[in-house]
Parts: sequence; C-alpha cells; structure tokens
Amino acid sequence: MTLADKLKKLGTKKEPETVDYGRPGVPINRAHPFYFGFTATIGALLALVLMRSLAAASQTFVLIIIALFLAMGLNPAVELLRRRGLSRSNAVTAIFLLVLIFVGFFAWLLIPPVISQGADLINRAPTLLDQLKHNPTISSLNDHYGVVDTLQKKLATITGDGTLLVSAFGGVIGVGKTVLSGTFAGLTILVLTLYFLTSLPSMIDLGLRLVPKTRRDRVSRLTDAIISRIGAFVGSQITVSIIASLYMLVVALILGLPSPFAISLVIFVCGLIPLIGHFIGCSIFTVLALTQSVTAGIIGFVAYVLYVQIENYVITPKIMRKSLAVPGAVTIISALLGSSLLGLVGALLAVPIAAGIILILEEVVFPKAESA
Repeated sequence: MTLADKLKKLGTKKEPETVDYGRPGVPINRAHPFYFGFTATIGALLALVLMRSLAAASQTFVLIIIALFLAMGLNPAVELLRRRGLSRSNAVTAIFLLVLIFVGFFAWLLIPPVISQGADLINRAPTLLDQLKHNPTISSLNDHYGVVDTLQKKLATITGDGTLLVSAFGGVIGVGKTVLSGTFAGLTILVLTLYFLTSLPSMIDLGLRLVPKTRRDRVSRLTDAIISRIGAFVGSQITVSIIASLYMLVVALILGLPSPFAISLVIFVCGLIPLIGHFIGCSIFTVLALTQSVTAGIIGFVAYVLYVQIENYVITPKIMRKSLAVPGAVTIISALLGSSLLGLVGALLAVPIAAGIILILEEVVFPKAESA
C-alpha cells in the first residue's frame, strides 16, 4: 500500500449510524387548560419558594440596607475630605476611624454606669415602692386598684421562693445571646458600611451602565442629588440628637443624677432612632431618675415628654425642611408610614425616600406635565 493510500485511509471518517426515534408528535397546545394550569402551578411554587427564601434571609437584607444607608449618609463627609485634598481611600479611612472611636468611647463611657445603676436600682426597688405610697395621688390609686401592693407582693414572691435566681439565670443566658447577636450584627454592619463607602462610586457607575447613554448624564445628576439628600438627612438627625442630648444633660445635672454625661450619650444614640428612639430614651432616663427619688423620676419624665413634643412639632420639621426641602407634614407622615411598613428600617429610610420622590417629581414629572 502506497503512502497516498494510507493517508487517504486515515483521512476518511466513518459515517455515524442513524437511529430512527420515530416521527415527532403534534406540538403541545399552549391554549389547553391543562398546560395553563401546569404552568401556573409551577410559577406559583417558584414564587412561594422565592418568598420563603427572601423571608429566611430578611435579617441579612435588613443589615445590607442599613449598611448601604449609613454609607450614603457618611458619603458627604468623605467628599468633604476629598475636596480638602485627600484621596477617597484616605478619606474613607479617616471617617471610619472616627466612627470606631465614637463606638469605643460610647462603650467605655456607658458600660460602668449601666452596671452600677442597674445594681443600685435592684437594691432600692423595695424602698422606691414604699416611697410611692407617700404620694397622695399614687396612694389614692393604690387604695382603689392596689397597684403598688400588687408590685410589692410580686417582688416579695420572686425574692422569697427562689424564683428570682432562676429568672436571673435565664435572664443572663438571654442577655448573653442578645449581646452576641447584637455584636455580630454590629460588626457586620460596620464591615458592610466600610465596603459600601469605599466602592460607592463604582457601584453607582455600574448601575448607570444599565441606563441608556442619552439619559445617563441626567440620571447621574439625579442620583447624586438623592445621595446628597440622604447625607443631609443623616446630618439633620445627628443635629436633632445633639440638641436632645444637651437638653437632657442639663436636666440630669439639675436633678443630680449620677453619670450625667453617660446618660446624655445614651439619649444621643436613642435620638438617632426615629419614632421609638425617644420612647426608649424616656424609659431609661425615668428609671435612672427614680433611683434618686420618686419626685426626680416624675420631673424627669415630664421634662422628657415636653421636649419630645417640641422636637416633633418645632425642631424636626424646621431642620428637615431646610436640609431636605421636605414639608414638615410629609416628614411626619412618611416616618409613620415607613415604620408601619418596615419597622425601624422603614422609619430610617422613609424621610430620605420621600425627599428623593419629591426631587424626581420636581425635575421629571412636573416639567413633563407642564409641557404636555
């Protein structure tokens, strides 16, 4: 066999054997009720699985939303340092170090008073209940409804039969779980905030690539305006919290409460939480004032409630209207709606979202309506 014959034999390919699988049937009638029902059932099952998956990961989404909100709120401070000549990475590092210093200072200043005041309150609980009976109004209520007597009997029961030890042990476990969970959530939010704050410009650019090129510049300007309004909201909330903390610091000094600066710092943090923050702060302040006397507790409670009314109807609407261009009524209504829909996260996001919606209405919807 010659070389040409060998090459010809190697170059030939064996034809694949054809297998007869039968003739294709009639296509499925997509208008058939069975096909529609089967497709709808599959779609409903997929939607149910997706909803359950989202519900299972709801806490993670909440942490992501809070971190993204904080990143957008801290972004104006980063941009301010950038205008002073720092690079973005250095500006982010400086702002984040300030946040960590504040958190550490808060923990260092707060933990010792909380432990001492908590122990003092537990030791003085029977005496405080006895002092309540000396007040004529409370004594009259106790004669009709037995409120103080019920509290005294309950306190005597849990300290007499040993259930206080069991409840305290369970409480220690519960507090331990809460502390661990809160620490993990706080660290997660700090890490995510640092990541979002560092990569915020690239995230915005990536999102703008989904917008048509002819509209990209306008959408970019609107996005920057919305982010700046979120930053203005965070700054306004901090300003309001500072006013609240200074006011309650003066009240604490007048009443002679122990660790007044730690109390002021607690009020500042509570003031950052919309709607329910001052409820928590008022409860803490009233309890601490009760450790001194019943009169101090009543005065502290009245002073706090009076300030909250002034803040809700005078200070907050005026500051929010100047910084966010949001009417006072819209500020209160949006916060109420946000808290009813998404709780604390909704209350945090409601006002800046309302500011963004007003901006879009003014720049996009209203001009189109006027030109139509």
